[in-house]
Amino acid sequence: MTTGKLYLIPNTLGGETLQPIIPAEVISLTIELRHFVVEDVKSARRLLRKMDRSFPIDECQFIELRKGNRSHIDKAIRFMQAGFNLGIISEAGCAGIADPGADVVAAAHTEGIHVHPLVGPSSILLALIGSGFSGQAFTFHGYLPKERKDRVRRLKDFEADTRRTGYTHIFMDTPFRNMHVLDDLLNELADHTQLCIASNLTLLDESVRTMSVKDWRENAYDLAKIPALFLIGRSQNS
Repeated sequence: MTTGKLYLIPNTLGGETLQPIIPAEVISLTIELRHFVVEDVKSARRLLRKMDRSFPIDECQFIELRKGNRSHIDKAIRFMQAGFNLGIISEAGCAGIADPGADVVAAAHTEGIHVHPLVGPSSILLALIGSGFSGQAFTFHGYLPKERKDRVRRLKDFEADTRRTGYTHIFMDTPFRNMHVLDDLLNELADHTQLCIASNLTLLDESVRTMSVKDWRENAYDLAKIPALFLIGRSQNS
């Protein structure tokens, strides 16, 4: 029996339209699948119906990702070993980047199952290429510490490393803590430190701006409740 393949299916970054965010080839491949590993069944169903209004949801089997529990991994592997192709759907962007799903991918590799990542939007890469910072040497740190003193320490570490090496440091936080992060950046970092803020990427009110911390103090905008990424780096023309 031929083993199924594992497809990593991209999602939008929050917009209602799929075009031109999700390539037509990705949509065509996805709507042929009937087995999925998902973060949330409702949002996965919504994405599939956006791809095809007549998509046969009732014919599908959905496995929800469970932190600290292998059950979703074991079920996914069994489906593929039985010959079914399976897709992982993230809540936003590319599966496995700042989202769960990497454990299923790792298990697939262990079992010799073909893994096929599909092209789609990554807020991390979009922010990086829009920043003007180094795309040769960069690190994505994910979420910052919740405690302010720990968060400030990390930010100062990023600043010092960028000053020394030219590395780009990319990080994020939950939307309701964005303004706390912004306050720390503007109050704790040096005037000349270069900061990029990328918010609502791929949406109509998308913003990607890079300037010094000093200039950001005069041009900061409300980031509360919207998805945003922050980057500390060295502008390539400096």
